[in-house]
Amino acid sequence: MLRLELVNISKQYPAVKANDSVNLRVEPGEIHAVLGENGAGKSTMMKMIYGAVRPDEGEIRWNGQQVQIKNPQEARALGISMVFQHFSLFDTLSAAENVWLGLDKSLSLAEVTQRMMKVEKEYGLDVEPLRPVHSLSVGERQRVEIVRALMTNPKCLILDEPTSVLTPQAVDRLFVTLRKLASEGTSILYISHKLDEIRALCTNCTVLRGGKVTGMVDPRTETNAGLSRLMIGAEPPQLQHRPANLGAVVLDVRGLTLAKEDHFGMNLEGIRFDVRAGEIVGIAGVSGNGQQELMAAMSGEDQRAAKGSIHLFGKDISQQPPRHRRNEGLHFVPEERLGRGAVPTLSLAANTLLTRTEAVSGAGWISTGHVTKLAESLIKRFYVKAGGPESAAKSLSGGNLQKFIVGREIDADPKLLIVSQPTWGVDVGAAAQIRGELLGLRDKGCALLVVSEELDELFEICDRMVVIAKGKVSPSVATSKATVPMIGEWMSGLWPQSGPNNNAAEVAHAAA
Repeated sequence: MLRLELVNISKQYPAVKANDSVNLRVEPGEIHAVLGENGAGKSTMMKMIYGAVRPDEGEIRWNGQQVQIKNPQEARALGISMVFQHFSLFDTLSAAENVWLGLDKSLSLAEVTQRMMKVEKEYGLDVEPLRPVHSLSVGERQRVEIVRALMTNPKCLILDEPTSVLTPQAVDRLFVTLRKLASEGTSILYISHKLDEIRALCTNCTVLRGGKVTGMVDPRTETNAGLSRLMIGAEPPQLQHRPANLGAVVLDVRGLTLAKEDHFGMNLEGIRFDVRAGEIVGIAGVSGNGQQELMAAMSGEDQRAAKGSIHLFGKDISQQPPRHRRNEGLHFVPEERLGRGAVPTLSLAANTLLTRTEAVSGAGWISTGHVTKLAESLIKRFYVKAGGPESAAKSLSGGNLQKFIVGREIDADPKLLIVSQPTWGVDVGAAAQIRGELLGLRDKGCALLVVSEELDELFEICDRMVVIAKGKVSPSVATSKATVPMIGEWMSGLWPQSGPNNNAAEVAHAAA
């Protein structure tokens, strides 16, 4: 008997038909991938299964019986759990309190905390139950969501981009968990843009394009190129990574030491690195090792750095606010899309005003026509699927909002671009486009600092890499001389005291 079946499911939104007569069949113990480009309708389909969205037409069948899933509570009662791409956690509550909200209230908070620690240990998911969510990195929040879902003992587990901010080691542990769950009879619906993961993990795959099913395949018998063609109608473009043409030092971090503001944060100790014009420097590391604190110090969100510890074009900006840094040419893309990269309820046009001031006169008047044209140009240039410039940021799929936010900063022609998780949750075609745009900026002489937990991404676009672990930064190494096992070892803090290729001339020679 099928665990879950969708029959001719459709959902119409004002600007788009998200799902058009979609069919899906999932058996007990099956790990079933749902693949499609950003805006193809994957998340809408999952939300209908989970009761967060009501279908306009069609049937949902659970264990052979037609069901009407009116809300997530009814879905959980059936045995359906979901981990959303955009996290549904309360920032002011602890991880344990967030998990407790979704469970049987007959359990005390202390019992939930104990069960969390048991699940964490059993499945190798690093979670600190007592930490407030606002102090967690994106990767750590992801793990809280996964633990919360696992604690409901689901019969069907829906995962929307579960590995987008997990390290390779964490992904391997998650896959062990998912295979164990499947062997126990749990059905798993797995949304991911990472084709290698789908081919390694899943036994079946439904492909969506434009809200319609375009194919059902066994991903184990397909190539990445074949899956790309099914998903986007073509293979993603090959990146052109030319040798670095290094210019002057743009960003120079000199012994940055910063005490954590939050009890659960990470102290930064003696951080030293530089970024030159015409190069991309990557920062690798397991989430929660100081990336958030470092990005806050770089962007100006945290202005407590000691004088002389951060220089931009030779000027001390250690204690300067974000606006001053933007005026000097520093643009920043935070890891959190909704709430920090964009205001959810504002239109895309209005969201351009967060970091772009071309449409604002010296007297403070806003040219709404200019704002609209800017948003339209970003939508067109970066292939953002949206109802138009007036669409609310929260109405976009995660990948499309990411393209808009990254595009907004790339289009500003920055002198220094700092990006955290640049391709989080975007499809293979969009990821290739964003990475290509970053390389294009580099070739025009921009300096780029990229923080990513996807090692493949860093190896693909970076000229140099450093690793952050426990609030300290490793020596830099030319990407051409680095290996995945080496970087993985450095993520544990095990790096030599003086690493290869710290010298820029040596880096340039290695890159060439």
